[in-house]
Amino acid sequence: MNLKLALRVSGFAYLLIFITGFYANFSVLETMVMPSDPETTVKNFMQYHTQVGQGILAFVAMLAFDVILVFTLFYVTKKVSRKMSAIASGFRLLHAIGFGMALMYLIEIYQITDRPLGTDVPELQNTVMSLLLKFDEIWAIGLLLFGVHLAFLGYLTFKSDFVPKSMGYLLCLAAIGYLVSCTAQLLMPNYTDYEQGFELLVMVFGVVGELAFTIWLLIKGFGRNPLKTIDSL
Repeated sequence: MNLKLALRVSGFAYLLIFITGFYANFSVLETMVMPSDPETTVKNFMQYHTQVGQGILAFVAMLAFDVILVFTLFYVTKKVSRKMSAIASGFRLLHAIGFGMALMYLIEIYQITDRPLGTDVPELQNTVMSLLLKFDEIWAIGLLLFGVHLAFLGYLTFKSDFVPKSMGYLLCLAAIGYLVSCTAQLLMPNYTDYEQGFELLVMVFGVVGELAFTIWLLIKGFGRNPLKTIDSL
């Protein structure tokens, strides 16, 4: 793999992570789960079971693209510092493993809610809500590790001689968004009271930083006039 191919694959994989992740989380999961209404949550999982399955498949695809980025981003940044790049990739891999573990709880919910609507719903409520809580907690731990990955990636891009330094700043801001939000989710007993604010922090810092980096990867990977520095690496 040459660097330009690594840029292309990284940009394409990152773009697909945005698409699959937003669909699975916001179009499927967020519309199904009502934290203060376990009965409606369980009924949603039962009534819209096919959509839940589609959301899980989208999460699986997102996970696969994330694993691809573990290797391609290492190739993109290794010329700056092979050791730091390996550490950054290691944290992204740990994040992927964590999300894979969390996803197993969502798959379990999918399996136990595959029954007719006439089934006694209340008997499932405690189990489903407990599994959802475990899913959220493990995913939060994974995203905390992802925030560390972004901090290293931001440093590497800042030190690079072919990536705009603005990308480094944006990725470091994204890292701060994930680290603050996930730490609060794991440690604050009243996190739900401030959940919207923390989610906004991730949206503003995280999405903007990663999306800007994705666009840069695609432009440099598919552009007709790549930087001379890139060609020489």
